[in-house]
Formats: sequence, structure tokens, C-alpha cells
Amino acid sequence: MKLLHSLKYCLLVLVVLLPLRINSQELNCNVQISAQMIQGSNREVFENMQRDIYDFMNNTIWTNNVFSYSERIDCNILINLTDQLSGDEFKGTIQIQLRRPVFNTTYNSTMLNFVDNNFQFRYVEFQTLEFDPTTHRFNLISVLAYYTYMILGFDYDTFSPLGGTEYFQIAEKIVTNAQNAPEAGWKPFDGSRNRNRYWLVKNVLNKEYENVRLFNYEYYVRGLDLMESKVAEARLNMSESLKLLQEVFRKRPDPYMYLLQIVIDSKSDELINIYSGAYPEEKSRVLVILNEIDPANKAKYEKINTASSQ
Repeated sequence: MKLLHSLKYCLLVLVVLLPLRINSQELNCNVQISAQMIQGSNREVFENMQRDIYDFMNNTIWTNNVFSYSERIDCNILINLTDQLSGDEFKGTIQIQLRRPVFNTTYNSTMLNFVDNNFQFRYVEFQTLEFDPTTHRFNLISVLAYYTYMILGFDYDTFSPLGGTEYFQIAEKIVTNAQNAPEAGWKPFDGSRNRNRYWLVKNVLNKEYENVRLFNYEYYVRGLDLMESKVAEARLNMSESLKLLQEVFRKRPDPYMYLLQIVIDSKSDELINIYSGAYPEEKSRVLVILNEIDPANKAKYEKINTASSQ
């Protein structure tokens, strides 16, 4: 009788918890919309737009995996609207920011921080935003879903080597579905210097860029995640991981190397902070790599040399 009671209790607990597991979401996404450049419009439409995009990002189930609340991926979507082309059509930019917590610390490392300038879409108030992975219907939904899967892919890559591949492949499918879309950003020659959604996911899934993804794993798991307990070892491992970016830079898989630049841009300030406390020999080795792969920020990286070692 006692055993039967225990079984009933376990089943009750399972029934109570199961819906929570099934309905858990992956993202903790902050959404901000700026429409200051659009004059004379109904301002409520932008409030509703922000709320609808927030709900879409945070309440859609994007994977088959279970996330606890504390495991949700922190990210920001910043939309700057510059033009209202018609009553329900808008144009502007969308900025993507992704952060990853560092093991055993309260520090969050920036993984992505870049702006997509090819953002034009229709938004109809009170129309439900729903993602269909098999087709391109509304540009707003496709762009948001694309960046969601890019965010998931980059995050998963930092916990296991090439762990985000399946999510990058979904993002690639979204690009394929949008090849006949009238809006820019989806096709090979859209945008300045081919820096668009098409090339970003193509770079990610290109074998010649694989070391950029492996860098993300090595940099975090064998680098930042060890900083709290093994600073010297962590910095040494991070120095080694930078060589993976150097190898890609020297191969020059395409003339634009969009992915490589996005990853370097997200790390430049963090690398300065980390290596400002390194020993002179370590600083010199890292500066050689950084100045080669990111010559535009050579003056910025000199801060590493001017700081005192710890």
C-alpha cells in the first residue's frame, strides 16, 4: 500500500512538471525599438511592435531541448526604424547582441554585437507572429527566426565543438526560403561588401571557416571558463585559440571574411582587458596575432602594452 502511494505521488509530480519542461523557452531576449526618426506616426504601433517581437522571441519554442529559466540565453534585439514606407511597412536596422555567462563568475562575455543594415518589413498590429520553417511569408518573422537560430548556433558552439551546426543549418534553410523575397539581405549580392545574412551563414557552414567556430569553443571552455581558478593556464589556452583565427585569416576563404570580422569585433575589448594583466612575453605573442588579423584596431590593441602586468 505504501509503495502504491509512493508511485501515485511520483506520477503526480511528473504530471505537474511535464508541462513546464515541454513549454520551456530558450531565450531571454530583450527587445528595444527606436522610432525617433519617424515623425507624425501613431506611437502606439511601435509599442505594440516591441511587445509582439518580445513575445515572439521569448515565447516561441525554437528547439527540442529543455532549458531551465537560469539557462536561457541572454541576448538583445535593437531595432532602429528610419523610415515608414507605408501604413504598415518600415525600414531600418537591426542590431544583434549575444552574451554568454562565464563559469563560476557573474561576468557575461559578449559573443556577438553587430548591425544588419538591410532590414525592411511589414508589421500589422494585432497579427500573430508565427514562424513556419518551410516557407518565407513575412520578412519580419524570417529575419527574427534567422537571427534566433544564429544565436542558438553560436551559443551551442561554445559548449561543444561545432555543437551549433543543426541550428546554423536551419538558419541556412531560412535563407534558401527567402531567395525570392523582394527585401534585401537574403541574396549573395545584397548589401555593402556582401556583408549580409546570406554570407554570414554561408561562412559559418563553410569548412574553411571551421576554425572560427572551434575558436569559440576553445576560447570559452578552455579559456574564459577557467579564468576564475587558473588564470595563467586560461590565458595560455586563449592565446592558443587565437591561432585558429590566424589560420583562417591567412587562408582568406573569401575577400570579405564577414564571420571572422564579426567574431573579432565582439572580442577586441575583452581581449584588451584580459591581456593587459599578462606577462610581457605573452603580451608580445598575442599582439603579433591581433595586429595581423585585425589591423584596423592596431592602435586600440596598444593598450595591452601600456597596462602593467599582474
